[in-house]
Amino acid sequence: MSQPTPDAPGGQSAAAPVKYDLTTLAARAGEEARPNRAAALVEPIYQSTVYAFADLDDLDRAMSGEDPASFYYRNGTPNAATLERALATLEDTGAALVAGSGMAAISAALLGVLKAGDHVITDARVYGVTYALLAEEFPRLGIEVSFVDACDLNEVEDAFRPNTRVVHVESLTNPLLTVPDVPALARLAHERGALLSVDNTFASPAVFRPAEHGADLVTHSVSKYLSGHSSAFGGVLCASPELVALARTRLLRLGGTISAFDAWMTMQGLKTLGLRMRAHSGNAQAVADVLVNHPRVKAVYHPGLSDHPQFHLAMDLFPQGFGGMLSADIEDAPRFVKALAGRIPLAPSLADVITTLSWPWGTSHRPLPEPERRRLGITPNLLRLSIGIEDIGDLLGDFEAALDA
Repeated sequence: MSQPTPDAPGGQSAAAPVKYDLTTLAARAGEEARPNRAAALVEPIYQSTVYAFADLDDLDRAMSGEDPASFYYRNGTPNAATLERALATLEDTGAALVAGSGMAAISAALLGVLKAGDHVITDARVYGVTYALLAEEFPRLGIEVSFVDACDLNEVEDAFRPNTRVVHVESLTNPLLTVPDVPALARLAHERGALLSVDNTFASPAVFRPAEHGADLVTHSVSKYLSGHSSAFGGVLCASPELVALARTRLLRLGGTISAFDAWMTMQGLKTLGLRMRAHSGNAQAVADVLVNHPRVKAVYHPGLSDHPQFHLAMDLFPQGFGGMLSADIEDAPRFVKALAGRIPLAPSLADVITTLSWPWGTSHRPLPEPERRRLGITPNLLRLSIGIEDIGDLLGDFEAALDA
């Protein structure tokens, strides 16, 4: 990512733009346009629901969008604007829109480009609430939806109709960590006049940037890796300025505003994204390598294992690692969870700096009918592991002790 370089003193031409690593971008992005930078190293929290204007012309410029100044909380805050600049930089999309939740971001992204009579193709393996949105709510709005195996390009191609407008997938699916071929899906969608939407929550821009591979709409739940500490809530759409403008209109009408405090908290976590993701990725790979060889573990789902069905594709698309997520089918999962009590919490979310467990059967994928859960490989003994940044020796000791209990 190129950064602007000021003119050199004495009228000399400016040096070539500097290309920064994502770790540097995450620590700095978003705040360069903040006013009064010298007054506070960390941006203040702007907890005001409305702003005063000097005159009618000043107010009109804000309302028309000519001046992006804040004027009413539902329309955005300075903290939200800072976070949007940062995430647009990290995903390299040109613009971003933050929302009150990940589902609000996905809803605004899709409703910004869809209308009654349109058709969506989606991976059947998407997050449970996304599945419910597409299977139950969109048909009520007159939007048709087809569920496919997005890793089967022939199946995706066969699902296209003349009215198909969007293909929606996850870069790493929840919870079985399958890896759709995003570049191939982007080509397939664009050849037919459709957009590719990618939920990048499990990966984060530290390990994968879908827009670089052709995706048009990139969404996240920011309460996961972007904030990283289970302390902030929200969602984001990263896309072109034109697509973000369409989504922003829908979001403002639906009222899915992120709070100033959640936006501020996310910015604090975002600064260490690059450092955290290296630790998450390394630890998750080490845990997967150990679990796959344990006799009480029936199956391990992680893209870094050589028997993963998309192993070679994953190695190509995710050269920096795969993040901290993996799932495992464990013999007597309830007993295993109890054996970990007091060391690794059972918490139905992910991407904290500490390791947590989740139970997809009864939490994230509960909205899916039981036959569909089983068909996808989500069973009562499947546990989703969100591997943290702890010392790897301590983590492996916890898991091995619980499996041997």
